[in-house]
Amino acid sequence: MRTSGDLTTISDLLRDLCVDDLSGHDAFEAMQLMLIVRNLVDHHAARLAGMLERLGVARDHGRSTRELLIVMGFAPSVAQRLLRIAGSLEALPTLDAHAADGAISAEHVDAIARGVSHIAGRSAEPIDDTLRLNHVTDLLGQYFSGATPADIDKRARTLGNQLADDTDGLPAAEDRELNELATHIDDDGRLHLEASLDVEVGEKLSAALEALGKPRPEPDGRTDLRTTARRHADALDTLLDIAARIDTAGVASAPKTQVLLTVPADTPDQSSLEFMGSITDATLRRLSCDSSITTMIVDGERVPLDIGREQRLFPAHLRRALHVRDQGCIKCGAPATRAHAHHIIHWADGGETSLQNGCLLCPACHADVHHNGWDVIIGADHHPWLIPPVAVDPQRRPLPAHNRRTLNLDNLPSAA
Repeated sequence: MRTSGDLTTISDLLRDLCVDDLSGHDAFEAMQLMLIVRNLVDHHAARLAGMLERLGVARDHGRSTRELLIVMGFAPSVAQRLLRIAGSLEALPTLDAHAADGAISAEHVDAIARGVSHIAGRSAEPIDDTLRLNHVTDLLGQYFSGATPADIDKRARTLGNQLADDTDGLPAAEDRELNELATHIDDDGRLHLEASLDVEVGEKLSAALEALGKPRPEPDGRTDLRTTARRHADALDTLLDIAARIDTAGVASAPKTQVLLTVPADTPDQSSLEFMGSITDATLRRLSCDSSITTMIVDGERVPLDIGREQRLFPAHLRRALHVRDQGCIKCGAPATRAHAHHIIHWADGGETSLQNGCLLCPACHADVHHNGWDVIIGADHHPWLIPPVAVDPQRRPLPAHNRRTLNLDNLPSAA
């Protein structure tokens, strides 16, 4: 057995391979052969990943095999795919044979293996080898007809639903076991969500986004300028705020501690959140208006020096007073139960936690006030007034709170 030596020889040959100065025909033929080589390499890599798993190589070092592959240099998604393929080929000998010939890529092998598993999961009874072979043959036929992995996935779902109808099984759309929610943070520091939900959870989410993301007029009477996608993102923000205020008994309460903010003592501009990383001062100020943030001051070695107290939050009696006075978001009129209590003069700047220094703003409008140039003042009538940015009104004329917009607009300057 000279596996290591053989692989060394192959790698040396590939390293020395020259593909310069080829004709178009020769380049095409070389690419076809390279595809076969790539498919064979992926096939053997999957088999080796399965061998590492069976031998417990990673467990001996306190790791999973997936972690070991990632440490070796495989991308996380590739490591996971190799292990999925390794775990499926024994039960799918026809697929294994095609992969061993280099006739099919690892991406397509993975799609077919996942597809067969999906189809089997739709049946009320375990499927036999004959039916499994029929499904493999069908999906292989899709591949050899030019189907992409996504096409194979779609075909598998169609076959799975047909099998569910024939056997009184569970359609994929109604199977909660398939539900997934994946997140990742991109290079801009933004969180991306990708979800696959059954019809029940999907309906709940769709209904909530529709109800909480309805268009609402701008303070100057214009129609809502937000796109549907932006309105739904704002609705998700509202859902999270509502969830944060529900205790284990299902009763609404003050916001739970859900955000940990770390502030370097010597470089406060490098403050960061526990999961999402660094934030700007403006975002910090908006969040700290009404989120129960634990602020941790650390030294240069990130040793905690002090933990701030939640004195900045509006207590229950002041929130009730804000509810009575403002009746909802002062900018768009969203219900008071979904609004933040905003410090007009920020708490960090010496502003008091008081009725005269507070107002209600929904999450989306709260962001507008902190980031998009809107200002809030308390008028002579002891009610909050909004001052739009120059981009909205070059004269920046004060606008009354949403619940008081029946005032004569000609009298706005004197009222404010």
